[in-house]
Amino acid sequence: MLTVIGEALVDEVVQAGHELVPHVGGSPMNVAVGLARLGHPVQFLGRFGRDAYGDMVAGHLQANHVMVPLVADSQPTSVARATLDSTGAATYEFSLDWSLPDLRTADGAPNFMLAATTLLHVGSIATMLAPGAEQVLAAVIDAHPRATIAYDPNCRPSIIADIDYAREQAEKFVRLADVVKASDEDLHWLYPGIDPKESARRWLAIGGAQGPAVVVVTQGGEGPWAVCAAGESACAVPHVKVADTVGAGDSFMAALLSALVDRELDGAQRRPELRAINTATLAEVIAYAARAAAITVSRAGANPPSRAELTK
Repeated sequence: MLTVIGEALVDEVVQAGHELVPHVGGSPMNVAVGLARLGHPVQFLGRFGRDAYGDMVAGHLQANHVMVPLVADSQPTSVARATLDSTGAATYEFSLDWSLPDLRTADGAPNFMLAATTLLHVGSIATMLAPGAEQVLAAVIDAHPRATIAYDPNCRPSIIADIDYAREQAEKFVRLADVVKASDEDLHWLYPGIDPKESARRWLAIGGAQGPAVVVVTQGGEGPWAVCAAGESACAVPHVKVADTVGAGDSFMAALLSALVDRELDGAQRRPELRAINTATLAEVIAYAARAAAITVSRAGANPPSRAELTK
């Protein structure tokens, strides 16, 4: 079982000369859908409201065979308005509520929703915004002895403007993570004036023997770059006509994790094997993820590919 914890929301996509089009989104939820489309059993732990947009979220998860243990609540479903420029690049404004039930049990035993998890992915707004961020961190700590932990900061300066706080939060999760993915924009914002690759190298070393095994930096059209104990890997991105960039990083993250699971590198007992990953395998993994992102940007909205599309 794979688990994703984080926000679900509706993207209201706005483009000059076009009608407003709502798409179900939220970075962690997109990753959950991406993993399900790639053939993995996955559950999503997040919140959405009992309203029309919440019905869209629930329907989207159900249609993509993502398990949803938590029920809708009385708060409005969160909304992100994505305004597209002439190149299809998106900028965001948010109206959201992020909270999460306490996933810890009173006696300290593993929560039943996390007990069977071999990989837990968290990130984005859910790891930064109170009050839910505290519960996400607690869930990561709870799952860490049994599961591979994956993290994507997916920084949103329009929501969390305090760089010092955001950096502190990001580093809390990086220290607990086995796999980290960040964009070069994330790292430029978190560590101004430092080359993103150097920031990634520092993250790889942040926890010593307990820190990440793999840190990946996405760089848009320049292609992804990654670092592990064995060295560094990079690959080019496929050339496609860009419809928009909504969900591209999330599709990349889902396919990155899928490739690692396919190689049986998930689960805390396999941390030594994940730490021993070589640069050739890492290059294959990020190339697979780059193909998934390329398919996503070639069509509107956060619409990750299926395994069949990726293996054509």
